[in-house]
Amino acid sequence: MSNMSEAFASPFFGIALSILAFWLGTLIQKKLKSVIFNPLLIAILLTSAVLLVFDIPYESYNEGGAVINMFLTPATACLAVSIYTKIQILKKNSIPILAGCTVGSLASMGSVWLLCRLFGLDDAMTASLIPKSITTPIAMGVCEAHGGIVPVTVIAVIFTGILGSILAPFLIRLFRVEDSMTAGLAIGACSHAVGTSRALELGETEGAMSGLAIGVCGIITVLVSMVLLP
Repeated sequence: MSNMSEAFASPFFGIALSILAFWLGTLIQKKLKSVIFNPLLIAILLTSAVLLVFDIPYESYNEGGAVINMFLTPATACLAVSIYTKIQILKKNSIPILAGCTVGSLASMGSVWLLCRLFGLDDAMTASLIPKSITTPIAMGVCEAHGGIVPVTVIAVIFTGILGSILAPFLIRLFRVEDSMTAGLAIGACSHAVGTSRALELGETEGAMSGLAIGVCGIITVLVSMVLLP
């Protein structure tokens, strides 16, 4: 029993479980061919099930999970590669891109702030939910700076990204968005890196614009949060 406990406490356990769960998620999505079966969502459910069934403390799993989380920031920075390939589009459309990202960020943050006030949530919970639509590293920084609860922020960011990646193709068709740049900016502004992975499946331009929106919306959110949050 002690050997099992030592194995679960090893960083390799958390890393192996995370990779295996995500790999199974991708296989399930390819098999069922539906965006509802998002690999990240499946990985979360599978990992949670393993921890609960075998009564493994989260702290033990996080020994390896923290190692994976360390690569989150450089992975986000790598999205700049897709942006660079579309640099001419960015220069040509700088004003609509900045305007779109600004409106998207303000709509997201404003709606969260109003709903938190409507339902009587305290300042800590408001600070945790405000950055839900930006990428995790930036969202965690905003949350910590304003006294929020980091785990709540992480869950909100993941849920927002998954929901955005599932609904994005449907909403693009529903509102008849035919411009690739507009579609990409909308996806990136509301569902960050998870949505960007979906945008890349729709097209190279969509992926590049979505990646750009992550950075721009992150900066805007940091600045606006200074006004909305105490």
